[in-house]
Amino acid sequence: MDYRSPTSVATHTSETLRVAQQNRVLRNTYMLLALSLLPAIAGAWAGSMLNFVALYMRAPIAAPLLTIAVIIGAFFVVNLLRNSVWGIVALFVFTFIAGMMTTPILTYSAGFSNGAVLVALAAGMTATIFFVLASIASVSTRDFSFLGKFLFAGVILLLIAIVANLFFAIPALSLAISCVAVLIFSAYILYDVNRIVRGGETNYIMATLCLFVNIWILFTHLLNILLAFAGERD
Repeated sequence: MDYRSPTSVATHTSETLRVAQQNRVLRNTYMLLALSLLPAIAGAWAGSMLNFVALYMRAPIAAPLLTIAVIIGAFFVVNLLRNSVWGIVALFVFTFIAGMMTTPILTYSAGFSNGAVLVALAAGMTATIFFVLASIASVSTRDFSFLGKFLFAGVILLLIAIVANLFFAIPALSLAISCVAVLIFSAYILYDVNRIVRGGETNYIMATLCLFVNIWILFTHLLNILLAFAGERD
């Protein structure tokens, strides 16, 4: 016989439903994240076919600034459409654009004899970091929401440093920016997955967008670091 009070039963049922919904959001997020990588790969291919890197060579300051503006604008479009099926379409457009924006560093990598190996290594390191931190965020009983304000402030400072280095073009500063970016967006993976698990993010489109941005930026900056330290010229 069940001696639990109606209140206890209702509380237990509510908690079960809450956990089930959080698991559903996380599952849908991972599925959509895997699908979102396909437009990103297509975007990188399209960028190379269209010689997208030539734009950066002709306008080394204006092109990156335009890139930042387009990415921020696309982010807000996805956020605006997040509650409709068009949100998924906007997400795939966003990841396609992000893939195109990856063309310059991939083209730069091709100038190294071990460039393809370093690209694969950066991808493997990104996947490993994501798997480890996502696993920690999923099983940990600790709430990582306290990281939010610090990470946001770090991103603002990082953007300022990136814009400043467009004008000064200091290799050491570029490397420092990449090192900081790896730390910040690794922490963002921990923060975002933990937020999904704890019910802080219930929209799987926005959850996917945040995780994709973390992975994309993490990959590009890891690749930049690897090229700086392990790149071998022909």
